[in-house]
Parts: sequence; structure tokens; C-alpha cells
Amino acid sequence: TPAQVAQVLAQLVAPKHGDRICDPCCGSGSLLIRAGREVGDSDFALFGQELNGGTWALCRMNMFLHGIDSARIERGDTIRNPRLVEDDRLMKFNVVIANPPFSLDKWGHEEAAHDRFGRFHRGLPPRSKGDWAFITHMIETTTAADGRVGVVVPHGVLFRGQSEGRIRQRLIEENLLDGVVGLPTNLFFGTGIPAALVIFNRAKKDSGIFFIDASRDYEDAKNQNRLRPEDIERIVTTWRARKDVEKYAKLAS
Repeated sequence: TPAQVAQVLAQLVAPKHGDRICDPCCGSGSLLIRAGREVGDSDFALFGQELNGGTWALCRMNMFLHGIDSARIERGDTIRNPRLVEDDRLMKFNVVIANPPFSLDKWGHEEAAHDRFGRFHRGLPPRSKGDWAFITHMIETTTAADGRVGVVVPHGVLFRGQSEGRIRQRLIEENLLDGVVGLPTNLFFGTGIPAALVIFNRAKKDSGIFFIDASRDYEDAKNQNRLRPEDIERIVTTWRARKDVEKYAKLAS
């Protein structure tokens, strides 16, 4: 995850004093560490899970190098075998953030149909695209009173139909979807496709969904676009105000 995207995501979910913060696809842990920094003091707890053994080891080392020795980083497949479990139940977190693999094929559809944690009660995501499997897992591991989810997704997550459309509809009816931020193209390593940040919040104050189109604000670097400090500032300030801005932001019913 590019550092600027991690910064925006961390600021939008606003981790606070005493929060438990989790990344179920934590990679080398940079997004988790960025979210922890957002708290402003050392009173937070970090949790993560990573499938790739080498990356998992890197994450453990990264936590140690940043002085976060108490972080719990598990190794394994988050969908097929979630390891962050207490008393045979999924652990709950105040903040869950991730940049899961985009549209993962063979993500565990067969196992999800008989999930012992009942995570997929809103519907099973399609066999060849695991985006909503990760998002559903993230939502199901949030605390009931104040849980927030921030996730990086490809645009297809916002409009593909059938089972994905039904899951989206259920989440909107439950009033969990807080908003969507559209990002510029070519921000991510290894893919030029545009992505979006999707935020869910169990403590929403209204029934609207806030959309920001930040796709036109960026610095055109040689190999990769990047968000400038003023672009990040505009996204975060607009998000917190939750008011319409001509051709940039809309609070939809």
C-alpha cells in the first residue's frame, strides 16, 4: 500500500486512545503501523494475519523495529482459517483496515459455504472474486458499538451485480456503509487500475452515504501517480465535514 494511501485510510477510520486495530491481510505491517501512529500515543494494540511466510516474518520484524513488541501477528489464510480467535469466537476490534488482494480467484468459496463463524450470512461472494469475502470478514470482526472498517478495493466492488450486489444492498440496509472515496489511477505498485477506499462504521450518525471523487487530484510522477499533502488534506477535511462540495463530494440518501 503506498504510504499516502495508508495515511488517508488511517485518518478516515480515526483510531483513538485504547483502540484494538487489526489488519487481516497485513503484509509487512506498514498499514497497521500507520494506523497505530494516528492514535497519537502508545495506548493501542495491533493485530494482524498474513498468509505468506516470508511476508509474515517481515511484519514481525517491522513491529519489533518500530518498538511495537506486543503486536500479535498470526500466520495463515484469513478466510479459510482465521487465527485471531478467542474462546472459539472471532476476536473483535475497534478498527479493521486492509488492502486485500484485488479480485482474488480461489479465495475459499467452498469453505465459506460452511463457515463455522457464520461470517457470510449476507450472502456468498462469487467463486472467482474474493473482494467481498475479505470485506465481510472485516465487518464481522468489528466491535458492535463503535467498529470502523477501512478497505482499499477495485472499482468493480462498487457496482458488480448478482451476489455482490445483494451483499452491498444488505450492508446499506443495515446502515453500515459510511462512504466511498474514489482515488486516482496508477497509485498502486503493479497495477494501473483505479481503486477506492470504502469505509464502514457501526456508529454512524446519519443514514446517508458520503461519496468523494478524489480521482483528479494527484501529482503525475514518472512511473506512478502520487497523492500530494494538499490532496490528502482535502480528502480528510471534506470527509470530516460530511457536506456536499461541487464536483467533488456528495452526501447521498
